[in-house]
Amino acid sequence: MALEIERKFLVENGDWREATETSRRIVQAYLALDGDVSVRIRISDDRAARIAVKIGQSGLNREEFEYPVPLEDARRMIAANARRLIEKTRYTVTFEGFLWEVDAYEGALSGLVIAEVELESEDDDPRLPAWVGREVTGDNDWSNARLAIAGLPEETRV
Repeated sequence: MALEIERKFLVENGDWREATETSRRIVQAYLALDGDVSVRIRISDDRAARIAVKIGQSGLNREEFEYPVPLEDARRMIAANARRLIEKTRYTVTFEGFLWEVDAYEGALSGLVIAEVELESEDDDPRLPAWVGREVTGDNDWSNARLAIAGLPEETRV
């Protein structure tokens, strides 16, 4: 079990792209959602799959249990849950000693870009890069599980 501590932000512009270190394509589906518990299956770069159980609301910290899964099993689970699907490319950027993961969404969420910064403790206070905008930590409308089910929050729809 690991404790996931992170802050989440909407991304305002593409300036982060200049500092990109790595990228990977992610397809994930939500197998179960019940209150503050979610079960997610994820395939990265069509090569490796993992299942994750997260416990806790989408606030600053949650418990996370994650395990490898055979790739073909993951493909079948995703196919069976295609209505709760997220497709994105995840980029990593290091900014002033903190690792940022920038997710550029595809498909129905195309155009959405969200950044998360991984923290060692709740007391960490990283300086924010100029390319991040409004903080959405703890706002369930911006959780991947909610985005997979409901799409973009009402405030962003045109």
